[in-house]
Amino acid sequence: MIRVFIADDHALIREGLKRLLQSEPDLELAGESVTADDLMGLVPTMNADVLLLDLSMPGRPVLEVIQDIRALRPLLRILILTAHPEDFVAIRMLRAGASGYVTKETASEELLKAIRKAAAGGRYVSSHLADRLAEALDETTDKLPHEMLSDREYQVLLLIAQGKTGPEIAGVLGISPATVNTYRARLMEKMGVSSTSELMSYAIGHGLTGSAPSS
Repeated sequence: MIRVFIADDHALIREGLKRLLQSEPDLELAGESVTADDLMGLVPTMNADVLLLDLSMPGRPVLEVIQDIRALRPLLRILILTAHPEDFVAIRMLRAGASGYVTKETASEELLKAIRKAAAGGRYVSSHLADRLAEALDETTDKLPHEMLSDREYQVLLLIAQGKTGPEIAGVLGISPATVNTYRARLMEKMGVSSTSELMSYAIGHGLTGSAPSS
């Protein structure tokens, strides 16, 4: 039996996932949570094989959540669920330790395949994403500026794109406002812009606002 834990703040999504699990004799619900903070409190004692984790779940940035879960429960397999199937986000999630990346519009059969493959110790990616991952490993491949940022720089960029202030970003990431300003300056230098508004314009122009790791 594969035990699946659902972490998503949307009640309709959770109910749909629970019905899907109930329809399969080899799958069972191991629990559910609606915020990243609640999830982290349950991880140490969680009796689950696979975690379905919403990319935009409220609370801590999802990259940090993945890394912390991997440190606490290295055998727990993590599948990222998202409404925004950006390839570059998927690559960051997989590098952080996720076992797969699927959209919420994915057909039930594909999601079930992803769950079972993750539970068996494998990684699930679509054929398109597999091609993109191969490109990412090719050092000669041209990359966009945001694809070359560190995870923390990327998180700050996404939160700036959401319109959050320096103190708000500091609160979300658990760092000081001064550190946020340092990251902001580093972002402007790396991305060749001269203002926060230009950073926001870049993020919006590249569709980054919908892939922010927290809400």
